[in-house]
Amino acid sequence: MTLKNLLPFIQIIILSLLAYIVDKVVFCFYYPSIESIFKHSIETIFGFFLFCSLSILFLLIRVKKKNINSVGQTFLLVTSIKMALSYLLVKPILQSTSENVAIEKFNFLIVFVVFLTIETVVTIRILNNKQ
Repeated sequence: MTLKNLLPFIQIIILSLLAYIVDKVVFCFYYPSIESIFKHSIETIFGFFLFCSLSILFLLIRVKKKNINSVGQTFLLVTSIKMALSYLLVKPILQSTSENVAIEKFNFLIVFVVFLTIETVVTIRILNNKQ
């Protein structure tokens, strides 16, 4: 693979690391002890979404090589699958009766939206580079 082919993967990893650092800093300064009571650690959530994003990107690049017209539909399908898997991951949080569960729910939602935005931008770039 050339650097041009690896660039989207590198971009996703860098943006993910930046989002992780911002999230971690926010929790260290504003909610220093609350992270220990989370059902899933911040690292687990970011790891899950990073794995999903890299998998989606890999799949979209493969689909682009075969049929550029199917990239959008593939993106919608794999994003729907990711949403179902995300629900399974967030289900214990939704059922929690902890007093600070709202913060954990909000954090999960923000991380989900950040990764969805990253994936959408990368997909748009793939679709705009039709050859």
